[in-house]
Amino acid sequence: MINYIYLVPLFPLLGFLLNGLLRNKLSKSLTAFIGCGTILASFLLSAAIFTEVSKAGFQAQTVTLFPFIQVNTLKIPFAFQVDQLSTLFLLIITGVGFLIHLYSTSYMHEETGDHYARYFSYLNLFVFSMLLLVLGANYVIMFIGWEGVGLCSYLLIGYWFKNLDYDNAAKKAFIMNRIGDLGFLLAVFLIISKFGSATFADIYPKAPQISVRALTAITLLLFIGATGKSAQIPLYTWLPDAMAGPTPVSALIHAATMVTAGIYMIARSNILYTLAPTTQTVVAITGLATALLAATIALKQNDIKKVLAYSTISQLGYMFLGLGVGAYTGSVFHVMTHAFFKALLFLGAGSVIHAIHEQDIRKMGGLRKFMPITHITFLFACFAIAGIPPFSGFFSKDEILAAAYQKNPVYYVIGVFTALLTAFYMFRLYATTFLGTFRGENAHIEDHHDMQSAEPGSEPASHNHEPDSHSIHESPAAITIPLIILAILAVIGGFLGIPEVFAKDLHWLGHFLGPVFQASTNKQAAVLFPPSQELTLMGISVAVALIGVITAWTRFSRKPELEEPTGIGAILANKWYVDEIYDALIVRPLNAFGKFLNNVIEKSVIDWAVNGAGRIVQYSSRQIRLIQSGQVGGYVLLMVVGMVILFIVELFVKK
Repeated sequence: MINYIYLVPLFPLLGFLLNGLLRNKLSKSLTAFIGCGTILASFLLSAAIFTEVSKAGFQAQTVTLFPFIQVNTLKIPFAFQVDQLSTLFLLIITGVGFLIHLYSTSYMHEETGDHYARYFSYLNLFVFSMLLLVLGANYVIMFIGWEGVGLCSYLLIGYWFKNLDYDNAAKKAFIMNRIGDLGFLLAVFLIISKFGSATFADIYPKAPQISVRALTAITLLLFIGATGKSAQIPLYTWLPDAMAGPTPVSALIHAATMVTAGIYMIARSNILYTLAPTTQTVVAITGLATALLAATIALKQNDIKKVLAYSTISQLGYMFLGLGVGAYTGSVFHVMTHAFFKALLFLGAGSVIHAIHEQDIRKMGGLRKFMPITHITFLFACFAIAGIPPFSGFFSKDEILAAAYQKNPVYYVIGVFTALLTAFYMFRLYATTFLGTFRGENAHIEDHHDMQSAEPGSEPASHNHEPDSHSIHESPAAITIPLIILAILAVIGGFLGIPEVFAKDLHWLGHFLGPVFQASTNKQAAVLFPPSQELTLMGISVAVALIGVITAWTRFSRKPELEEPTGIGAILANKWYVDEIYDALIVRPLNAFGKFLNNVIEKSVIDWAVNGAGRIVQYSSRQIRLIQSGQVGGYVLLMVVGMVILFIVELFVKK
């Protein structure tokens, strides 16, 4: 089956081409069948390959499709690497991606004309790019997929392209990603100059022979790329604005694909980072700071999707903390569990928006009576992200926190405090949405989803009626079935990584990924916890999370937060004014500099030089043409003068 690995990304690519090229001719049902069917085919093939890879004694294999770049001794093939890490990501991407595609068949059903097919073609291209990223056997193929998901994020965030705000959000995402991508590109050049290759199998065995200084430079540049794609300080502000896209797009970007690209890249490059301890410290501190900053902002957001967006940034910070302290398996474990519960949270939010045409949680409430499936699945996801056992988030988050404690107890304390904030803001969101009484009867409702009935990119159409609690009902099966499947995964997914303190040799994921991280494990001195200490650390993190859950549940189920925040609350509601600071320090000065170049340099210098050259040529031509008088005597005189000049040059100048 491994020889057919090329079919895994090929199926979504074919779906993109079919839906994209035939978008004016395909019916909605056929479009949905192609869009979903190609991802399902990739998932089934990925599952078959995963089964083969999971057999004992499997060694990583490289499948070369064709030569790609050959310059002297540098050879970069178009090749795929099949090992435990890549196949695990294949399952996450295609599995969760298929559920999001299935969900989209109902959520986007009102889309008119060829825009329905355009949407699915973009989704298919997105999945193809992500599959290319995780399958690439060298940094160049990885970078092609890396750029592909950046392009697709631009297309999908700005899907309703006639809305200027959505366009600006798409451009912001694209530009901030390009800043990080430059770091990645420079790292690839440096890798080629130091190792003479971009292929993983050539680079990693040679890594111990390279100087720490060179490895630090390479890993820092790679990390700059990861900060852009995976939304870490300072390149994180694009991710909340990415909510401009349809809700399934938010789920795809935040859960299964784009934002995990930086985690995958560092996990794949684990031996380089293990040999560059300075970079590891930078990664850990950046991740921890990002997790804390985003969690504080989420406390005071009132848009249901914005809360989830900052939650994603915070959870990504946890993953980078794990990478920075050497818990590579824990970080990948959290990528997997996060894919389950965060996709569930976004799709659950989309189900709510689909039902009541509202995103402001202050205008919700009491929805558990009307949307029982959405309610219970959303609740499970909240327990999972809060780290409450036995839900999946408990296992992966505690593995990261335990490794952080081994590295530096301060990391652990800040991580646990962030977990408290996570539990609080998630159950604030849950309580204000599903508990209490419905508060939306008198709200002015605008439905982002209603844009589907208008021209693409137009302003959302206001409803002629204001929905009351009697008109709210559960979403259709195409929406609720993915919710149920993801809820099951969010509940049981953590049992793939049961800690040693509970049961010996039952951390299946650790054993499975062992060959990928073996070189880093050999380089690190393992610090074994006494069981009592490990249980104590777990107990502290769970107790703190429960405090956050209970506090938010009791406070916001009785009296939702409806008033405008003041003081520190206003600062948090305005996201620490980071966007405004960026605007003042970077955007406006660059715009002013651009205007100066346009109005002064362009018009007064460049235009003057170009126009002046033209005027000189015109004046010279007018003067020289006077020589052409038409008199034969004048021509004879000029001929004689020319001969004399040539004679002088021949006799005197050349000597």
